[in-house]
Amino acid sequence: MRIVIAEDNESLSGAITHVLKRAGYAVDQLFDGIEASEHLAGADADLLILDMNLPRRQGLEIMRDLRSRGQGMPVLILTARGGVADRVAGLDAGADDYMTKPFPMDELLARVRALLRRRTRIMPTVERLGAMEFDRGTGTLNLEGTPIDLAPRERALFELLFERAGTVVAKTHIADSLYGLGAEVETNAVELAVSRLRRKLGKAASIRTIRGLGYLLEPGT
Repeated sequence: MRIVIAEDNESLSGAITHVLKRAGYAVDQLFDGIEASEHLAGADADLLILDMNLPRRQGLEIMRDLRSRGQGMPVLILTARGGVADRVAGLDAGADDYMTKPFPMDELLARVRALLRRRTRIMPTVERLGAMEFDRGTGTLNLEGTPIDLAPRERALFELLFERAGTVVAKTHIADSLYGLGAEVETNAVELAVSRLRRKLGKAASIRTIRGLGYLLEPGT
């Protein structure tokens, strides 16, 4: 899953990014309000962690724009202001949760998990494709009734391809989703991730390479 962090404190943003990447999430870091607005206008993200006091554009404005465009990604607000009026303003603007700085990183991670679980309830909890059965709520994949152990990045790749089964997913989109926008990754990192997932799926599914375009997931034969 892909998380956007809009936080101008580079030290704090780096610490959050480190924790989230260790948990298997892809992360996009933004440090400026206008930059965040432009990025979010076209972002395909699962969660936004938003500082209220960004340079050039405030978090409340960014969040109102997000909701006015109909983007329903969960938003977790971070702010140094913990007054009731501030919390009410943030929640009324469309935020889903609120944390006052400073905060423990393990609590942040728990809130991220809770918001992402809540988002999966909007979609069908369990979906099937051929011999594959994927439970979004638990992240569990079963092949003909047998559970398959997926590492966090393998699970993220599978979910990305599974959601778009039958259509080509661009290699660049996969890289951004797995590692974060603009992350420095080895040129063959996506190929290696796909290869590992192929081995685990076996004959239950086919991940076809569409040369020059990307990858396509289909049920096995």
